[in-house]
Amino acid sequence: MPTIEFNGKQIEIDEDGYLLNLDDWSKEIGEIMARQDEMVLTDAHWEVINFLRQYYEKYQIAPMIKILVKEIAKVMGSEKGNTKYLYELFPDGPARQACRYAGLPKPTGCV
Repeated sequence: MPTIEFNGKQIEIDEDGYLLNLDDWSKEIGEIMARQDEMVLTDAHWEVINFLRQYYEKYQIAPMIKILVKEIAKVMGSEKGNTKYLYELFPDGPARQACRYAGLPKPTGCV
């Protein structure tokens, strides 16, 4: 089973890099995952990550990209709730990559 080392502890992840235990997540874990992808998370990234965590808390599901774009547009406006903006932040797929950094399961509809 793959793991991420954090504070001397091995955190289990699946073969796609998603946490197996959602309670293992912390901001630092998200940052470690991003560094592994050669990314540095900015406030703009965290805005989306925190949105996803709140969405998951409310609905108990990680949204696919179509729903993510629509819901972000409702809350943050169309300048942030669009596919182009989200792909600039998360080039490996906004829903998939942002959910991984947020410690959430793989979004529905992702292969």
